[in-house]
Amino acid sequence: MSTPPPPPPTSSAPPPNVPPGVEPPPPEAPLKGWKSALEHTGIPVSWLRAKPRLPSRRMMIFISTVSALTGAYIYDRRECKRIRQEYIDKVKHLGEVDMKPWELPRKVMVYSCKWPGDEEYDRSLKWFKRNVKPILVAAAVDYEFKNGNQYGSLMRAISDEIRDRRRIEAGLDPPPREIVIPGPPRSPTEKRDRELAGGVIIVGRHTFKEYMEGVKRGWTRGLDKVDDDEVLAKLLEDDGHFDEPKVASADGDDEEPRPKGPAPPPNQVIVSPFQLRPPNAPAPPPKAEPSPAVPAHLNIPPSQIPEQPPLALVPYTSVLGFLNIPLMLWDFFNTRKDVQAGAEAAYAVIAAQARPFEGPSDSYVSSLQQEIDDTDFSIPLSAEGMGDLGFDLHAESYWRSSYNKDTLKDITKARERYYAALPEKLATARALARREREPTKDEVNYPPPTEVALRAERLKKEKRWREEEEAWRVLRGGMGVAWDERFRQAFKVFDRNGQVAPPPEKPLVADQE
Repeated sequence: MSTPPPPPPTSSAPPPNVPPGVEPPPPEAPLKGWKSALEHTGIPVSWLRAKPRLPSRRMMIFISTVSALTGAYIYDRRECKRIRQEYIDKVKHLGEVDMKPWELPRKVMVYSCKWPGDEEYDRSLKWFKRNVKPILVAAAVDYEFKNGNQYGSLMRAISDEIRDRRRIEAGLDPPPREIVIPGPPRSPTEKRDRELAGGVIIVGRHTFKEYMEGVKRGWTRGLDKVDDDEVLAKLLEDDGHFDEPKVASADGDDEEPRPKGPAPPPNQVIVSPFQLRPPNAPAPPPKAEPSPAVPAHLNIPPSQIPEQPPLALVPYTSVLGFLNIPLMLWDFFNTRKDVQAGAEAAYAVIAAQARPFEGPSDSYVSSLQQEIDDTDFSIPLSAEGMGDLGFDLHAESYWRSSYNKDTLKDITKARERYYAALPEKLATARALARREREPTKDEVNYPPPTEVALRAERLKKEKRWREEEEAWRVLRGGMGVAWDERFRQAFKVFDRNGQVAPPPEKPLVADQE
């Protein structure tokens, strides 16, 4: 006979893990609805019974900061797209106009150069392609750009281009050979009219300074072709850095040292045996013949400058430096102002409505003729009296102070370091060329530069240093823009208030029954 089950416990002892004298918590209500179904899928019951609550203080700060920054970024980028698309819609009908096969679209010239104190030489050009180019492309306006990779290179390129054009117009040089394209031939007058109908886009005040200086030099200087390398080489011939060192003789007089070993034949350049030209190497190109002297009546600068293409002055600022990090962050979330500035400039170019160039006052012109101290970098607080020469004046305050204050010092230090190490290199090159000693193992594996190479290197360095000094005196903060009274009637500026003609309305076609 089986034993009956034991009766249930009747003691009133508290459940385990509950201290005596404390009422146990009420039993949890069973889950209902979809929660009861999910309970059997393996999801912990604590997750299904969890109730929403506010996050902690630190999490609230984190969420608020991330949300605000993300919202500011998304809003700015949406505004950039909206502004860009708004201006594209205004001009895109111009790009839909039919053209004949031999017709050429309107073309503008874009100038940009290296921002003072910036190592990236094409930053302003990238700014143009990002903010101005889309509007020009929508209107089917072609463009050609020239970017100054080094300080002063754009200034010299513009000056040389104007001089070459003046020589062609004076009959000193033949016109360049051009590619023949289908269609009726274009006369020089038609080419000039197309150039005037296009315009010039100048990105930033630093580019404006180099452009105006290059135009002034091109229309002020003579028509003689000057080889800058040859002129600099003649200046450096008698500086004494490549002279033979003098040694004291037995009687105390200075005597030139005589090279040991066989002397080189006359009219032969001494080179190192490690860098001799192989016998099968091609001969160097013949030296260009010097151009004939320009007649005196043609070498005089003209009293009037011909009309120049209208200018589109585009404001541009590049914020650099550790102390300007807050401004960099602000610009990162406010790129819509750059898009707006670029779109307005492109729209003014497309509208092609120009106004006369506003020249400076007489008092400001007289101040430009005064010599400015190299240590004075004060920037005028206002552009009063400057006219259009005061374009984007506040941008000079964002130029790196190291460019204004340390450029000449850095060039002087680099020049001193180079000339301090030059005598040792020159002595090694001459000793090996004259076979006064045997080359070392390192000199065999890595031949030292010859005297000819050292002269070429010195010429290259001096040219770079002098060009940087020349560009610094044009670009440095506080220096005004170059001006010539002949510019008043030659220049025009695109009017920002110009309007593009709206697209023609399409005629309504009646429904045919």
